[in-house]
Amino acid sequence: MTKTALITGASRGLGLALARSLASDGWRLILTARGADALEPVADRLGAVALAGDVADPAHRDRLVRAVRDHGGLDLLVNNASGLGAVPLPPLAGYPLDTLEDLFRTNVLAPLALVQAFLPGLRERRGAVVNISSDAAVEAYEGWGGYGSTKAALEQLSNVLAVEEPRVAVWWVDPGEMHTAMLADAVGAEDAAAAPGPETVVPTLRRLIEERPASGRVSHP
Repeated sequence: MTKTALITGASRGLGLALARSLASDGWRLILTARGADALEPVADRLGAVALAGDVADPAHRDRLVRAVRDHGGLDLLVNNASGLGAVPLPPLAGYPLDTLEDLFRTNVLAPLALVQAFLPGLRERRGAVVNISSDAAVEAYEGWGGYGSTKAALEQLSNVLAVEEPRVAVWWVDPGEMHTAMLADAVGAEDAAAAPGPETVVPTLRRLIEERPASGRVSHP
């Protein structure tokens, strides 16, 4: 039976790298990201369904739910879409609270809302959830308090979800530094270019999906 995955933030970076890998193995893909101009060519190349929009928008999440229903259900939810927050990265003493509130909507509430929407089907199909986290969730990096606090919240939600939903595999994955646009926004293009490409993380994700180890936190490498 063909399996179906929904990947958020799939137009670039780790989301795109994982989508390419799953497509090569025959997965049916539903891909979402904010920008249609970047997402639709990716989906065309991979034979995937593209639904551009903001996962923090409840109306867009409803569209994703309908798309999954139209394709027969979901086996894998990958919550990869993420915001960085205020740039340049500010200390917490001066962090704009309205920006932090928006960041929590994107990085915490949206992933949870998608999990809630798809849980009945994931239980039935013994599916899996991958929540992409960060070492900023567990380490005290100057300037990363806003972003890191959202990832810490996402990790604890994942931790509790793993206990509450034994029929669903739940992994929260720290991919380490990757050469992505987000990292470049945070540390500058030159420093970001020294980081490994997101494709180097894909084997770790594929191992989880294929071998289905116990739910938990996973660090790469």
